[in-house]
Amino acid sequence: MLTVDYERLGAVRGDRVLDLGCGAGRHAFESARRGCVTVASDRDADELRAVTGMFAAMDDAGEIDSPGDQQLGHAVVADATALPYPDASFDRIIAAEVLEHIVDDERAIAELARVLRPGGTIAVTVPARAAERVCWALSADYHAPAVPDGHVRIYSSGELRAKMAAAGLYVSDSHGAHGLHTPYWWLRCLVGPRNDQHPLVRAYHRLLVWDMTAATPVTRTLDRLLNAVLPKSTVLYAYKARASRAAEPVAQPVGAAHAA
Repeated sequence: MLTVDYERLGAVRGDRVLDLGCGAGRHAFESARRGCVTVASDRDADELRAVTGMFAAMDDAGEIDSPGDQQLGHAVVADATALPYPDASFDRIIAAEVLEHIVDDERAIAELARVLRPGGTIAVTVPARAAERVCWALSADYHAPAVPDGHVRIYSSGELRAKMAAAGLYVSDSHGAHGLHTPYWWLRCLVGPRNDQHPLVRAYHRLLVWDMTAATPVTRTLDRLLNAVLPKSTVLYAYKARASRAAEPVAQPVGAAHAA
């Protein structure tokens, strides 16, 4: 289930893409499928080992069309506030549902801007303000400090746009996502975020899993309607300004690296 629209991001074959806070790797895998040289970064080395294994399985199955001997998917353990990459390393960056977990989010955003090449684009997704406020109100066990490394803030669109602009990232487009998931998380918070065996939670989860595979016109239409009024996530697309077209620095290549 993707949150980012790759057409709006502008990712094309051969682009260097960073998926920061990649988790299980959903966006990283899609980037590799599209022929992008993809770096999946996260602090969780265990998850990254699974991501590395999936990259290899996709390559073996022919899902990744690697040009020559070039490996399209790499997994790298990294701290968002001190990224181990040179300036202007990436053409595109995805940071999906990660900034709300980081205490020093301004430093993380500055790092994302540093490693993005001038003229490059970035997609940042965070929990939508309205839906998230209800979750926090329903349960203190949904977010930090009750949840280690949980959500530490609720963003307004204006706050996130301002922090990105302060780092030199200018929002060009935005949309809501996963509106069908909003009532599910409210239900989870109502019965207890850790109570995933509650009958209503299990039934709603089955609906969401079914929708991911069936994608019926009814559920897709409902999701689009909810995205307009009550999305679960807000997605912002931004670009890093060029100093000048003639003087634009050449991005340094990303070296191959592997998860610890």
